[in-house]
Amino acid sequence: MSTPDAASAGAGATPARTPFDLPDVSGLVVGVLGGTGPQGRGLAYRLAKSGQQVIIGSRSAERAAAAAAELGHGVEGADNASTAARADVVIVAVPWEGHGELLAALRTELAGKIVVDCVNPLGFDKQGAYALKPEEGSAAQQAAALLPESRVTAAFHHLSAVLLEDREVEEIDIDVLVLGEERAATDTVQALANRIPGMRGVFAGRLRNAHQVESLVANLISVNRRYKAHAGLRITDV
Repeated sequence: MSTPDAASAGAGATPARTPFDLPDVSGLVVGVLGGTGPQGRGLAYRLAKSGQQVIIGSRSAERAAAAAAELGHGVEGADNASTAARADVVIVAVPWEGHGELLAALRTELAGKIVVDCVNPLGFDKQGAYALKPEEGSAAQQAAALLPESRVTAAFHHLSAVLLEDREVEEIDIDVLVLGEERAATDTVQALANRIPGMRGVFAGRLRNAHQVESLVANLISVNRRYKAHAGLRITDV
């Protein structure tokens, strides 16, 4: 039997946290490295349209500024180093070929930041797309190795750049798989995904599981080519 004191303590206790309790991220500045490419530009547009403050980065500040002006919604453009330094959360959307070199060069600017790697290491031949396996295991694990002072996560791999950039599309019906070592960081990335209409961020494990998430894009490319679609993912029963 519980005592009156125990009952009172229970009544005033903080409710247990659930996986659906996510932080308010509306005040965070999001930087997008590779923000002038299709994927980065599309993500920047969707986040800015949802009310997020967004800076897109490029090797050329002038090119970034021109792309930002086209996107509208308050998007700013800057060189990659300035973008990394000014942002609270930095999305890496550069081609795989330049991934390691860029992140190594920005180690200081990215220290302490949440870094969201959405790069898919892929090869292409006459049979179509196929997954590459980096020495570290995945692009996200390479980022973590190069950025030991950053809070590296992996997310936004399975989004169609065509849909992201299509201004006639109001909602994008997709789940975003989010991986990382630190719950506060993955919760923040999930919350950012949730700000885009139709999207939902879903925690999908630690960075050691990033390779299969990155690799699945090769399968989605095959699906899209066969069915002339822009396929994504939905997780059931969550």
